[in-house]
Amino acid sequence: MIGRVVDLFGSLWVLMSLAMVSKFRLKGRYWSWRLMTAFPDGTPPGGKVGFVRFGLDYARWAWRIRRLR
Repeated sequence: MIGRVVDLFGSLWVLMSLAMVSKFRLKGRYWSWRLMTAFPDGTPPGGKVGFVRFGLDYARWAWRIRRLR
C-alpha cells in the first residue's frame, strides 16, 4: 500500500518535471512526437480518461526506472 502511494507521488513528480522541462508547452513538438510514437493515430484509446491513464502509467514507469524498482 505504501509503495503505491510513493509510486503515485513519484509519478506526479515525473510529470511535473517533464512539464517544467518542456516549459509547459503541452501542444509543442516534443509532446506531439511522444503521442505519435506511442499511438499511431495520435490519440490513445479511451478518450481523455485513456489519455490520463496512459500518462500516469508512463510516469509510473519513468519513476520506477529512475529508482531501479
